[in-house]
Amino acid sequence: MQPTLETIAISKFYKGDNAITRAVDRVSLAIHPGEFVALVGPSGSGKTSLLAIVAALLRPNEGAVLIDGQDLAKMNEARRAQFRREKIGFTFQQNNLVPYLTALENVELMLRLNGRYNRAGRERARELLTRLGLGERLNNLPRQLSGGQQQRVAIARALVHNPSVVLADEPTASLDTERAHQVVETFANLIHEQKRAGIMVTHDLRMCQYADRIVEMRDGKVKNSIAERREILAFASSAERVSTRMEQLGAAPVAAERQMA
Repeated sequence: MQPTLETIAISKFYKGDNAITRAVDRVSLAIHPGEFVALVGPSGSGKTSLLAIVAALLRPNEGAVLIDGQDLAKMNEARRAQFRREKIGFTFQQNNLVPYLTALENVELMLRLNGRYNRAGRERARELLTRLGLGERLNNLPRQLSGGQQQRVAIARALVHNPSVVLADEPTASLDTERAHQVVETFANLIHEQKRAGIMVTHDLRMCQYADRIVEMRDGKVKNSIAERREILAFASSAERVSTRMEQLGAAPVAAERQMA
């Protein structure tokens, strides 16, 4: 099966006065339709830089990024912007919802930007929000929604225009544990059902249980990849135990990553 997203030995480096810092160092990944990948690693490991390159927000110094077989490096800035808008869906830690638009209007905004604001698109927006448990919140403004509800609006917005690749950067950082599990599980289910290629960057390793593969980065490189279901669940279970212990000691659950590093 042809991968939806493929990175081929991509690198991103920055030249300082006395040294070169490699934020991403010859990373090669292939993500297929319907595959949900959790990208993990300590702060400074290169996760965010890699996500920005895949999102066509940052150009690599070396290597290639292919989405649906198209090489981002061969596109000019105007074409990259159009391609990003059409082929890539985003959801971030800060939902970036437009405060004066309702939940439905925030999702429909992506359709307007892509020239898909028609009857079918509007029905899809309503269907997605209803599927995400927001059928009775369509006309609520962001300030009238909880953090978990806002994140679900952001997920609907990321998926409504049928992108090939969906990216989530720390989507649960501002949520409590129960809502975090609900959001990531729903996100994973939609990626599977709609055959998108999904990547989630997370510091909360407990959320990895919903992934099909865990990719661990350190010092800009891919250091480990876990695809066996039993190993993924063991990884997440270990993180759950560490987080529980940290909570008992009065520390934040996210510290589990640092404890396991």
